[in-house]
Amino acid sequence: MPVGILLAAGAGARMGRPKALVRDADGTSWLLRAVASLLDGGCSPVLAVLGAEAEAAAEILDEAVRRGDPAVRGDVRRVVALDWREGMGASLRVGLTHALGLETSGPPPTTACLTLVDLPDVDGRVVRRVVDAAGEDAAALARAAYAGSPGHPVVIGRNHWLFVIEQASGDRGARDYLASRPVALVECGDLATGADIDSGETSP
Repeated sequence: MPVGILLAAGAGARMGRPKALVRDADGTSWLLRAVASLLDGGCSPVLAVLGAEAEAAAEILDEAVRRGDPAVRGDVRRVVALDWREGMGASLRVGLTHALGLETSGPPPTTACLTLVDLPDVDGRVVRRVVDAAGEDAAALARAAYAGSPGHPVVIGRNHWLFVIEQASGDRGARDYLASRPVALVECGDLATGADIDSGETSP
């Protein structure tokens, strides 16, 4: 079973607040929705990588657990990227480093599925399609595509984790690493747009 890694540490400068704290007009938490997409897609555990206003984001997760919110059913763990100001690369390094050190009752995960907190229509169906395409191959590199354009989620096999940790920097995350290797594109345009949200009028 893949480990899910949710990259949710950024300050959301264009949004005006961390995206992990944003809610839709109907009150839906972006953070909880993204966690649910990974859980529903077959990932466990899910590592929620927090950074900017990490305590407030952690409280959203804790409150959801206390009230029995189905969005957080399953194994969800908080991870804090202390150097989150560096960009997505810092969050990715922290998430994969924790994935390498996971203690599990069974075999260690052979793949990690990465997604972002600001993809409102990327749900568990999208995650599962990409996860299923990658299988349990420790050498796998696969990512969702929308009308042929690559996007998230991205599945990275365990054989690549250390190399990605070494190379991830700034806001590029694993982009350069993936660009230099063959990556299976898994078309998901029939399920979602894969579009992220950088700004907009939403509830706090």
